[in-house]
Amino acid sequence: MAEKTRYSDTELEEFRAIIMDKLELAQRDYDQFKQSIMNKDGNDTDDTSPTYKVLEEGANTLSKEETTRLAQRQLKFIQGLQAALVRIENKTYGICRETGKLIPAERLRAVPHATLSIEAKNDGKK
Repeated sequence: MAEKTRYSDTELEEFRAIIMDKLELAQRDYDQFKQSIMNKDGNDTDDTSPTYKVLEEGANTLSKEETTRLAQRQLKFIQGLQAALVRIENKTYGICRETGKLIPAERLRAVPHATLSIEAKNDGKK
């Protein structure tokens, strides 16, 4: 029996559903990060005494920086998922970009935006 070179349309549809679910959650999280960064949640220092305001603003700045980093990471994840959807459309989804072999379905279910097999990923770390 010949080695499988791509996933079937049925399998690709399964992966598409997984990706769409993850994309919806990721977009929701990203939107929450953006709202937090823009301070639309009403948690600011306008109602505190001047003594504590400086400390709170410093902590708020650190918090905003961390939230910005999380938002950037979430955006990168969203872009990875969107790129995976394009690969599904092109029927190249699940093919390792280093080895050209199929990435195991178990890995794709866990990391649906993966473009490398575990072997290729580990080889790249050496």
